Amino acid sequence: MPEDFDFRWAAVILSGGIGFLAIGLMFAASMFISSRRHSSVKLTPYECGIPPTPFRWSQINIRYYIFAILFLIFDVEAVFLFPWAVVFLDDAVGSVPFYAMLIFLAVLAFAILYGWRKGALQWSR
Repeated sequence: MPEDFDFRWAAVILSGGIGFLAIGLMFAASMFISSRRHSSVKLTPYECGIPPTPFRWSQINIRYYIFAILFLIFDVEAVFLFPWAVVFLDDAVGSVPFYAMLIFLAVLAFAILYGWRKGALQWSR
């Protein structure tokens, strides 16, 4: 083991101890400083300034869910483009990654055109 090993772990343990001590002090300070007057208004859940009401049935349009799913699909597509760009920069891999990504992008282009033609991307009608 290197000689610095104990010193490095001592710094980690010291940092953790100081962090836990700071958290404990903040919890204790909030307990002593906070207001002690309880009322029915203070005990109700906060919902953006709107008084909470019992749940009532409301119908939500399915277009919002479809729009969100399409966003997630194309967001994941962007995640797949980054590793492809890294692999494509390497000259040794040949042209296989390029054509594989072209097929992937063609399928996604077909999906976006299909959704567009069906009207899934229109926010209101």
